Parts: sequence; C-alpha cells; structure tokens
Amino acid sequence: MIELVAACRNPPVFCVITEYLSGGSLRAFLHKLEHKSLPLEKLIAIALDITRGMEYIHSRGVVHRDLKPENTIFDQDNHLKIVDFGIACKEAYCDSLADDSGTYRWMAPEMIKRKSHGRKVDVYSFGLILWEMVAGTIPFEDKTPIQAAFAVVNKKLRPVIPADCPPALRALIEQCWASNPEKRPEFWQIVKVLEQFESSLAHDGTLHLVHNSTSEDHKKGLLHWIHKLSHTNHTHAHHEGNSPDITLSGKEKNPNLGFSDVDNEC
Repeated sequence: MIELVAACRNPPVFCVITEYLSGGSLRAFLHKLEHKSLPLEKLIAIALDITRGMEYIHSRGVVHRDLKPENTIFDQDNHLKIVDFGIACKEAYCDSLADDSGTYRWMAPEMIKRKSHGRKVDVYSFGLILWEMVAGTIPFEDKTPIQAAFAVVNKKLRPVIPADCPPALRALIEQCWASNPEKRPEFWQIVKVLEQFESSLAHDGTLHLVHNSTSEDHKKGLLHWIHKLSHTNHTHAHHEGNSPDITLSGKEKNPNLGFSDVDNEC
C-alpha cells in the first residue's frame, strides 16, 4: 500500500500527502511497449502486485471502484502500488454513491447501469487490466468510452483475447470479467491462482494450474481450483494479519488508518 505521510483537514484546506512514487504508472509502462504484450514472467509479477494490494484493500471493507493502469504506480523497487481512492467507498455504502462512477472502459456492467454493486467491480476491472497486458492495447480502442459502455451492457461485449494467450490465463481473464458478479473470484483466490502460474512458469516454462495440469478444459480447471480454495481450511492473508500495512512516517503501522489517526496534520 502507498504510505500516508500527512493529512490536513483545516478548512478551507483538505489534502493528503503520500510517499513519492518515482516509477511512473502502469499505463506509461505499457505505452512504452508500443502495442507489444508483456513477457509472461513480468505479466504475472505485475498482476501479483495488483492483486495483493487489492486483497488488502478489500480486507479493510473498501472498494476502489476505479482500478485501471493509470491508478497503479511503480515505486523505486519496481513494485506496483494502488493509488487514487477518489471515488473509493466502504462496501456497505457503495450503492449510495452509484452516480459517482469510475472510468467506462474498465467499469463493471453493474456500475455502468448504476445498479447495486460491491467489491466484485474491482475484480472486473482487474480482468480488463490483465487483458490489456496480454493484448498490448487499451480495451475497446476502436470505440468511444460511451460506445464501449453501451456494448458491455447491452451486447455483453468483451475485448477479443489474443489467440496466443495461454489457455489458463484466458480462463482467468474471462472469469474475472463475468457478467454475473457472483461468478467472479475474490482477490485472495486470484492471488493463489497467480502464485500457481508463477510456480509453473518457474518449473517448466509453461503457465497452468499445477494441480490441474492434465485438464484439457482450462476454464473448468480454474473453476475447480477456485471452488477447492473456497472449501479448504486455508486462512488467507488478511485474516492472518500479514497483509501490507498502511504506515505513517515515524509512527507504528496502523491497518485501521483514517484521518483521525494522523498526527502529522498541518
């Protein structure tokens, strides 16, 4: 998570000061590739940075609602951090903020339609980011944002996944952008899937779910894996308390950070 340095809440000044991230956004990084897809090792590393950050955010009951490459920024160690919580909300209050929407190209159908929504809108957006890293271009590049939103809602259109995308990764992308939010995995589950991808790449240079490597139907294999995760006694990171903490300069780590917790106020 990005480090909060200080905050000011003395009218008329309301602001926050965060650590400086020098590496630029994922958008800028992808732009430099000039429509080339990322090597799988780099793609998985970036995806894990995003999903681990989002796993923590969701563990705090927060929905980002505008997850996209512009809102993920590299630090000096070349790790991505999630930024821009301008329209984020506590999940319990998302519906009351339905008119304060994000960015159409990465927006989940239920948000476009101003319907009841929760944390799974972020999973949908992550699916588009995954696709973008595979395809080397922005979603619905041939459409305006409004046209893209119309096609997603009324035609259930999704970007075309390149033919050379590994089947297991294709299955994950499709599951993340499922029309039904209930069909989308949780971020902690996606982390586990990506970690398996990472292990398989290191082991034999291929991308698959290790325990389902003999399955010819990768989508069924992915669903089986997610279902298995959901029914194990595994306690994922944010229940163990080992997710990254938001920190204050010169202060102890405080995962429950709010403005009232900030001593470095102007």
